Amino acid sequence: MKLRTTSLLYCLIVFVAFFASPFERAFGTAAPNQSGDPGWPREKYSNGTQLIIYQPQVDDWKNFQDLSWRMAVSLTPKGGKQVVGVVEMKGHTDIDNVAKVAVITNPKVAGAYFPSLDKATADKMEQLFKTFVPPTVSISLHSLIASTPKKEAPAGVQLNNDPPKIFVGYRPSILLSVNGEPVLSEVPNTNLKFVVNTDNGNSAYYLAVGQQWLTASSLEGQWSPTKKLPADMSKVPQDKQWSALKKFIPPPAKSGGVTPAVFYSDKPAEVILFNGQPVYAQIPGTQLTYATNTDSVVFVFTPTQQFYYLTAGRWFSSMDLQGPWTYATPDLPADFAKIPPSSPASAILASVPGTEEAKDAVLLAQVPTMITVNQKEAAAKVKVEYAGDPKFEPIKGTSMAYATNTADKVIKVGDVYYLCLQGVWFMSPNSTGPWTTCTSVPQEIYAIPPSSPVYNVTYVTQTPNPDGTVTANYTAGYLGAFILGAATGAIIANGSGYWWPPYAYGGYYYPYAATYGGYYGGYGYHYATPYYNSATGAYGWKQTAYGPYGSATRGAGYNPYTGTYARGASVSTPYGSRSAAQAYNPYTGTYAQTRQGSSPTAQWGSSYVSRG
Repeated sequence: MKLRTTSLLYCLIVFVAFFASPFERAFGTAAPNQSGDPGWPREKYSNGTQLIIYQPQVDDWKNFQDLSWRMAVSLTPKGGKQVVGVVEMKGHTDIDNVAKVAVITNPKVAGAYFPSLDKATADKMEQLFKTFVPPTVSISLHSLIASTPKKEAPAGVQLNNDPPKIFVGYRPSILLSVNGEPVLSEVPNTNLKFVVNTDNGNSAYYLAVGQQWLTASSLEGQWSPTKKLPADMSKVPQDKQWSALKKFIPPPAKSGGVTPAVFYSDKPAEVILFNGQPVYAQIPGTQLTYATNTDSVVFVFTPTQQFYYLTAGRWFSSMDLQGPWTYATPDLPADFAKIPPSSPASAILASVPGTEEAKDAVLLAQVPTMITVNQKEAAAKVKVEYAGDPKFEPIKGTSMAYATNTADKVIKVGDVYYLCLQGVWFMSPNSTGPWTTCTSVPQEIYAIPPSSPVYNVTYVTQTPNPDGTVTANYTAGYLGAFILGAATGAIIANGSGYWWPPYAYGGYYYPYAATYGGYYGGYGYHYATPYYNSATGAYGWKQTAYGPYGSATRGAGYNPYTGTYARGASVSTPYGSRSAAQAYNPYTGTYAQTRQGSSPTAQWGSSYVSRG
């Protein structure tokens, strides 16, 4: 696990591509270090001229678009003598937050200084240096973030940090999560109903777990194995929605596997799952121990014997694993910031206020994704579906209202309806359309409070271009990763911490964004196996059971921030991650509950949308 001590080395890799050419020999004369970085200085050859590049330094990255940097160089012309100087450069950056790449277009030499030379000779050296500069450069976004000077973080969002319900298990377990009161929908051609805000059966509840079935008289009751299913189970449709389930009807004679414990919750919850009784390891140089036989992130501060648990970027503490838990991010012991990079537990440093890793995370969350959209073609693809007639509820503290019976974010401002779909704004005089692409967005929308289920749209802006297209910009808050302030520094939290009962109509239901982290599949149950990967620094939830889909396929999903409700098809986008030796990445999907998926802009297609 590599963290801040190597992040400066990673920033050096950023600028290698500036001078890539067919004539380049292997960078660096020294053997690469263990991090894989070839070290500095690095040398290049072109037409007999030798260029040695020393470690670059970023001076400024204005508005995450205009980059300026400097570096010491050594030039030895063919047949000439070595000269040493400093070169200042600048360029425009286009960001792809999904691929984690920054493209510098049209890099220019802003100044070159060779103190030992007269002006005429110095000008010649500058021109010689320019022959090494390519027209575009693709660089690692994480490396650029790590090497950018950190300014004061913006004010944090007023999130709700009340602890979720936290279960603790010591054997294989399932979190059966129902989003609010159970909502029943008919299974075609049967007398069965399924719960659309979870994944199970009828009046006696049946739960598919891998290749076995469990049954209970109530969702919160005692679950036990069963080999007997209602006769109507055999009549479930042979379609994408139910095909995976039909493989286990009737139940296999030998299902195998351990019967798991079932934890039930009708609100977002977490499970700390140990493999037996907890086992802890000491972290050198600190008074902290961390649990080694769980994939959850659990620490003990030995002077007080206090437990600390990290989920969705928030810390909670308790004197007992069984609770009660309290929010603890602002009050972490100082030893958390002292965890050495060599420790398997160092991945949590991005969630410790005041650390360089946390500062990188906050900076990355401010980097916008830019989408250029053809107005007419994008608007032609927009269709908003409501469950019945459109219904709106007021947004507290404002004069606006939002639609409650659709998966899309529709906001009423005066007599005009605004839709934020896949990171692009549209408007219409009617709640059902037709829609036109916005060239601007009313300022009132950006006053929507974090307590609203449509708050994430305040992270999307839109401006017109001279060629008739529009450019939409969104930052990590649109995907549910918010800057959370603390006295010792800001961090990134997943989810606003607020919970809203879902809207149910006609067997369909529309859940809102999760209280903590990524959404719990919209509905469903999951093996409660949170994971911590010390090799990558990622932590989240492995999900090996998916309701009526068994463990064969996801098959269902809901993206409460940017997507739509669906059964029989996966509709999922990233929520957030943190990668090894890099800043927390709010765009790629492995922090808190994992949601790997397509880009929020994928709907618009490559024919008339471009990034950057």
